[in-house]
Amino acid sequence: MTDAADYRQPGDASHVSDAFHVFDTTLRDGAQREGINLSVTDKLTIARHLDDYGVGFIEGGWPGANPRDTEFFQRARAEIDFRNARLVAFGATRKAGVAAADDPQVRALIDSEAPVVTIVAKAHDRHVELALRTTLEENLAMVRDTVEHLRAAGRRVFVDCEHFFDGYLANPEYAKRVVRTAHEAGADVVVLCDTNGGMLPAQVQAVVRTVLDDTGARLGVHAQDDTGCAVANTLAAVDAGATHVQCTANGYGERVGNANLFSVVAALELKYGMRVLPEGALRETTRISHAIAEVVNLTPSTHQPYVGVSAFAHKAGLHASAIKVDPDLYQHIDPELVGNRLRMLVSDMAGRASVELKGKELGVDLGDDRELVGRIVERVKEHELKGYSYEAADASFELLLREEAEGRPLRFFTTESWRTIVETRPDGSHANEATVKLWAKGERIVSTAEGNGPVNALDRALRLALERIYPQLAQMGLVDYKVRILAGTQGTESTTRVLVSTGDGAGEWSTVGVADNVIAASWQALVDAYAYGLLRAGVEPQG
Repeated sequence: MTDAADYRQPGDASHVSDAFHVFDTTLRDGAQREGINLSVTDKLTIARHLDDYGVGFIEGGWPGANPRDTEFFQRARAEIDFRNARLVAFGATRKAGVAAADDPQVRALIDSEAPVVTIVAKAHDRHVELALRTTLEENLAMVRDTVEHLRAAGRRVFVDCEHFFDGYLANPEYAKRVVRTAHEAGADVVVLCDTNGGMLPAQVQAVVRTVLDDTGARLGVHAQDDTGCAVANTLAAVDAGATHVQCTANGYGERVGNANLFSVVAALELKYGMRVLPEGALRETTRISHAIAEVVNLTPSTHQPYVGVSAFAHKAGLHASAIKVDPDLYQHIDPELVGNRLRMLVSDMAGRASVELKGKELGVDLGDDRELVGRIVERVKEHELKGYSYEAADASFELLLREEAEGRPLRFFTTESWRTIVETRPDGSHANEATVKLWAKGERIVSTAEGNGPVNALDRALRLALERIYPQLAQMGLVDYKVRILAGTQGTESTTRVLVSTGDGAGEWSTVGVADNVIAASWQALVDAYAYGLLRAGVEPQG
């Protein structure tokens, strides 16, 4: 555990403890993930989120290596008033045979005006000789000279020992000499990197403990996730005495990624009892995780520990029965500690407790009416047998729940008929048209619309028919549309399930439809989507 006094540097608003460092490298190492391409604006936005979260250090990139990172450091100085974090510039040791003062990339690190610099150094003898094409002694001189030069320029220096664990296994004495050289030259922290991500927790713990005892350096850890052990390896290093952890938001990074910042921080605060964030910041974990996912344009992982929407979702009836008695029986923490929430999933595995808890979550009090709960359970199981999936369609389930509880259908209109027409033209293009006939508030309405597909045409026709009577629909729009073909007798005769996500600017909801063709299934999902949206807007159903 860590119980150290906070410290502040002159002009620094940080209240992070120097006894333990949470170091984020999303903007540098995390940005190397396939599918992530950050603009300078993106990087500035993420930096603000990370500072709000309270990490101690934000590695912004490699100034001088590309114009984007150089611009980021220039703009970050002018545009961000860091309250918690120190900005870190990343670079490398001087080149072989070149004085540190004469190396342009070392000069770029100083010119970035970042108060902290991380330099990467080779700790694997084979990499020194094959990649750097220099001698082992010259590599040590490169480390020493660069650290001393940056320290003389007033910079705090961290040294990342690249491929350290692999290098240690190949030549432990040389790997330790690199650590000792960096430490003696004035590096504040020497970071042991599992660059290939191949280590396991027991190995990491043993190596860190030995290196700590043999060198006396302050050690950090940087773990890649190639064995799925990056978080476990990071915590193993902490167990062995490391006091600096390098992570990325949501585990972003090259190949399969890095140690996940949010999993590591939550474990340190909630499992180790260490305060590594400002007071109250841990409750922002889920929000910050999802906000950064939006910036990098990746869908948040639903099953990510602590912050995923499924992290505290319960489906099995046995679990629900226990949670009804005490939520802690099937949850390792209170989800609100990390800004998440408990969710009950309703499916064919549901029992009475699942339905009762889900009803409570949705604000529908089922009381002690065992007959009502039993009807809902049987209806859910009957529908799921046909292919419905209520765990993915909370809005459809709430409509079902309320209909049973109120003893009436929640209808805003009655369908007389609907149809769609797809016309293929001589030039190969298609025309899609839909007509709906329905009754709403005693009025018969016929509406026809075109769309870029039959479902879109159907949606437009339905909206055109109803918006005059229900102007609230103008605020609603389809956000997502998913189709899945379920098991059937053969090929195109299979049952189809459609999931529709709809939003009104203030929130989103999901509905489901199942039928023997995609258009009919889509109609069901659309009807539920509009019914739920109108209910949400406070409109009274017709019957």
